Amino acid sequence: MERKLFTALQGETAETLNNALSKQGFRRSQNVLYRPSCADCAACLSARIDVASFRPSKSQRRAMKRNADLKRRATSPWATEQQYELFRSYLDERHADGGMADMDVFEFAAMIEETPIRSRVIEYADEEDTLTAVCLTDVLDDGVSMVYSFYRPDQAWRSFGTFMILDHIEIAREAGLPYVYLGYWVPGSAKMGYKARFSGLEVFRGNRWQQVPDPAGVEADSHPLSTDPIAEQVANITLPGVRPAKG
Repeated sequence: MERKLFTALQGETAETLNNALSKQGFRRSQNVLYRPSCADCAACLSARIDVASFRPSKSQRRAMKRNADLKRRATSPWATEQQYELFRSYLDERHADGGMADMDVFEFAAMIEETPIRSRVIEYADEEDTLTAVCLTDVLDDGVSMVYSFYRPDQAWRSFGTFMILDHIEIAREAGLPYVYLGYWVPGSAKMGYKARFSGLEVFRGNRWQQVPDPAGVEADSHPLSTDPIAEQVANITLPGVRPAKG
């Protein structure tokens, strides 16, 4: 049974709160910040890449070369018909039975546009100016956070998922930001395995960020006592402008 700890993200403090909680394993979905808090396991680990420690592998360098023809453009978080058409083809091909499969154009627009913080839509177009990939990206005070990405499902040879992460590492480097936040990673999950192929990987575990030198050695924590009670989790969250309680 899935369970999440979440809080609203709104008002003048939204940006500060998002920055603070992103550093503690939270993710944004529209105007909500959440973190998995399942009662019976702690397998979902918030993951990020330390840009300074990242070194591309041979296959990752090949992925960059395969997509050298693509043009990157960063726009305001405003949904377009082109984006929605690409989004629908991506879902129908890759996630037809997923939780987002029934999203209509209005729900898609809400996903893109309902953001109370500094967000960008990163688009990638080919030489014919055809939209091929999109990533909704948040700009944090210590990095960029890849909120959601989608791409042309008929061009698997491009390795879009890998390429967009690589390009976001470059975006962070250009901006002088130390991290790229990837969302959640579940050790052993085939669908999320691509995240573990990046050097410089860190996960939020035990209430702190830890380096992952060998992803194959990380096991999903599914013990029923692996998750602290909700009251303890809340007590351990550091909020902006609030001093931690003295033990």
